[in-house]
Amino acid sequence: MSNTQQMWQQHAQPFTEVVQAVTDWDAASPCEGWSARDVLGHVIETERDFLTQRGFTTPEPDAGDPARGWDEHLSAVTDLLGDESVATKEFDGYFGPTTVGDTLARFYGFDLLVHRWDLARSQGSDATLNDSELDEIDAAVDGFGEHAYAPGIFAAAVDVPEDADRQTKVLARTGRRA
Repeated sequence: MSNTQQMWQQHAQPFTEVVQAVTDWDAASPCEGWSARDVLGHVIETERDFLTQRGFTTPEPDAGDPARGWDEHLSAVTDLLGDESVATKEFDGYFGPTTVGDTLARFYGFDLLVHRWDLARSQGSDATLNDSELDEIDAAVDGFGEHAYAPGIFAAAVDVPEDADRQTKVLARTGRRA
């Protein structure tokens, strides 16, 4: 497995565990107006759109079985990342030159972190994020700057008490109430 695939799997595996635990795909998520199904659909479609814009295709996911659709999508992305010509393909991203592999592993990996929490919360459980994951979210939000709060990205940061735990504080930066 390549370094890029390993980085991808580091985010995808815990996300997959939460996807597999979902029992109510119509349950409301912390993302306003979105069900668990909508959150997973967003994750898959944004990754598919990104890959399509770079000249790569993934199969249309199984719409009738969201978890199976995720498994199919995950397998396709992992396979693509195993091809060095895909993983190392360069392009000019929003924040400068980058590669397909780095963008999937980092930006879309970040997306898997916050949406893992959203999916877990939709089911009435919690996805605890470890310190390195919280560091990654903090660094990403810092790197996005004002763009983090553009329409369709994050809601405005949420105020939390000074004595709130770190996960609550970090998620509040993404407009989430932990």
